[in-house]
Amino acid sequence: MHVRCARRLQTCAIWLVGLGVAAPAAADVLAEQPSDLAVTVYRAPYRNSGSIDLNDLEGFALVSETRTVHLPAGLSLVKFEGVADGIEPASAIVTGLPQGVIEKNRDAKLLSPSALIESALGKPVELLRSNRKTGKIERLAGTLKSDAGGVLFQTAHGIEALRCSGLPETFSFAPGGGLSAHATLSVLVQSPQALTRQVTLSYLARGFDWAADYGAILSADGSSLDLGAWVTLANSNGAGFPAARTFVVAGKLNRENGEVQPIDVGGPILANCWPRGSTSDVLMIVRVSGSRREADKAALPMAARALSLQEAAVTVTANRVQEEQLGDLKLYRVPDRTTVASRQSKQVRLMDRAQVPITTVYSADLAANETASAAAASRLIRTMNTTANHLGLPLPSGKVAVFAPHQGGTLLEHESGLRDTAVGEELEINMGTSSDVLVAVLKETSTIDPARTEMLPLVPGVTLRRVAVDAVNRVDISNARPTDVQFELRLQLPPGARVVRADHSLGAKNGRPIFRLQIPAHGTATLRYQTQHIAERVT
Repeated sequence: MHVRCARRLQTCAIWLVGLGVAAPAAADVLAEQPSDLAVTVYRAPYRNSGSIDLNDLEGFALVSETRTVHLPAGLSLVKFEGVADGIEPASAIVTGLPQGVIEKNRDAKLLSPSALIESALGKPVELLRSNRKTGKIERLAGTLKSDAGGVLFQTAHGIEALRCSGLPETFSFAPGGGLSAHATLSVLVQSPQALTRQVTLSYLARGFDWAADYGAILSADGSSLDLGAWVTLANSNGAGFPAARTFVVAGKLNRENGEVQPIDVGGPILANCWPRGSTSDVLMIVRVSGSRREADKAALPMAARALSLQEAAVTVTANRVQEEQLGDLKLYRVPDRTTVASRQSKQVRLMDRAQVPITTVYSADLAANETASAAAASRLIRTMNTTANHLGLPLPSGKVAVFAPHQGGTLLEHESGLRDTAVGEELEINMGTSSDVLVAVLKETSTIDPARTEMLPLVPGVTLRRVAVDAVNRVDISNARPTDVQFELRLQLPPGARVVRADHSLGAKNGRPIFRLQIPAHGTATLRYQTQHIAERVT
């Protein structure tokens, strides 16, 4: 039977299978290493200002690689070696191929000693053992019956476990194929003719994160500060991205998270041996030796999860990122190409601003109608994120360390978190509490207005009583500092409550009532306010 398949090879292949004729096998094609890289890192959505843990990075990245591919005519399996371990295959997009992608596969099993042994199951091996009398190496042919979970051989003498003879021994074998020293994405493509193309592979990958870290130095008189910031890039994948165009995205992205099969980096080879029924012997862990020594070395760098990430290096560069708009998010571009290295953190400069004018405010956030003994007020540093105040750029959330001058040097005064701050918003840095300013609260009176009492029957014998309660509260603020201070009292009102009168002007901030006072040096101030709310009791 003669079948012509000069065109439409894929359709013809299906016909051949239906006729019982083997379809042409796909040719393996290895894409060249990337000639251009771009990495856009998205911050972990639920980590605002916390530290980055290289062992548990919950952010992700969009990686874009430009590679050259040499395709033969017909069906080809193009392999992209060296992609990120945390690649999400469903997100991969390949552009530049002649007729698009027919199929995508993520090869999740890496070259490792245990993977090599698994590939040799049922195949001939050679057991190498020292002769007890002569000390010479004896070679014994056999078959591997069990893999790294407990290595068993079948030889002419029967079935035995590795290292069960009590003699120094190892084994050698010809490893099976299909293993790679690097995470690999393979795609099945159809080409009408042999050609060379430059293609772009883009995909989402886990195991990335970034953070902003600010450092502020207060002026001697406390009227201004110098503010600088670093962006820390982190990559826990076994793959690095050298000389990449790098971006970071600030803001919380609404993204669906699904399970992704982890990369199989293999494990140790266990020699399980319990001679004479004993279970008291300690397991022995061995490595493949002899002909597999070089393969073992190639596998070790890729065993990302088996290595301690605590030893990862941290590098610093002075490149300053540039802010751009990305929808409702903010994108920061690193001007120069940078290497997002494997299992490392890197810092690039975000900003430097000098002589930012600030105001120091002391505050208390109190629940209304409650009594509390004297407690230290909070100290806040405030400014506006505007060009007039030497800022005027979106500030991503992060940690801020504030230093103060002391005897010709600087000392750390406080560390706190900083929220995302847009241009034109108020920038506020929490400086902790100050015992120089104390706040005491007393509920002086609480009365019920009988004219505003309402009885509502619920069920026979049960009545809901609603009464109007008026409470008068007193707040005493003392200032031990040698200068006047600005003070703010923010109230937490119960549901339905309102402030009906006060002896100081009342304002609002973020939907909550707020009093603003100036407390004299070495002096005190008293604030009284009255609230009204409805209380309900079941009788």
